[in-house]
Amino acid sequence: MSRVPAWLAAPPPDAAVEFSADRVSAVTLASRGRALVVSAHATAALPAGTVVPSFTHANVADPAPAIAALRQVFDRLGTRPRRVGLLLPDTAGKVSLVRFEKVPERADDLDQLIRLQVRKSAPFPIEEAQVAWARGAPCANGGREFLVVMARRAVVTEYETICRAAGATAGLVDLATVGLLNLVMAGPSAPAGDWLLVHMTADSTSIAIVRGTDVVFFRNRPEHEGEPLGDLVHQTRMYYEDRLQGGGFARVLLAGASRAPGGPDDVRRDLEARIGGTVEPVDPRASVALTDRILAAPDLLDALAPLVGLLLRARAA
Repeated sequence: MSRVPAWLAAPPPDAAVEFSADRVSAVTLASRGRALVVSAHATAALPAGTVVPSFTHANVADPAPAIAALRQVFDRLGTRPRRVGLLLPDTAGKVSLVRFEKVPERADDLDQLIRLQVRKSAPFPIEEAQVAWARGAPCANGGREFLVVMARRAVVTEYETICRAAGATAGLVDLATVGLLNLVMAGPSAPAGDWLLVHMTADSTSIAIVRGTDVVFFRNRPEHEGEPLGDLVHQTRMYYEDRLQGGGFARVLLAGASRAPGGPDDVRRDLEARIGGTVEPVDPRASVALTDRILAAPDLLDALAPLVGLLLRARAA
């Protein structure tokens, strides 16, 4: 099972749903023998301003268009899922890495210690937060690092309420890039050693460095900050080499670039020049098959990848 956390464990959902700043998407999987197949998928555009992802403020001022879009997606799926896994935009939450020289033995004590640590950087009372954590990389001094995902409970409730209005209950909640990490780690050719994931979305870009199955670096950059992607990746590479004693990435993976200006090839070439190595697209077909009627266009693969990752994580759990 992946080391990436989820906020709430539950029976495997019937479908996965992702909200982004400009669209809502959903996927269902089916078993065919020992193989998993994408049985249905659908996407609907959201009117501008319907979803404005934020860690601190309300994300959905008027839920009616979002509810209508999700119902449209369910209609296109050809099924009415009752339980769904839910992916939120990365900017609706916060990912942190915290380190302790001595780790409490009792899970409750550890949970309280983690909450005490992350409350220092939370712009709202920790009592208003929904927090999940997972054990990360061991430290040289015998301590351990932990990957912590936090969101404002009221924000999570906004998205859950939209799902309920469309007839579904959200029993598993993650961030979009967490879904991608789970997809890569669940695949038959999961990277060994150090690897880099770059995830581009409509409102932000996230970068993660993973050491085996342990996330050792995570950064989210909102699009309004205007920092070029190449510069962001270059800074990450320098941090990796100087602070994480990195010896080189075994693989560099790119997701979400199909909707970038100039297309994915321009983004890939720019990153390869910065990294000095090959950049591969994240492809969900490494873990699940597509039916013959599904055309594997780059934009579709980008939309499927985090959703499939969430469903694979739920099945593994």
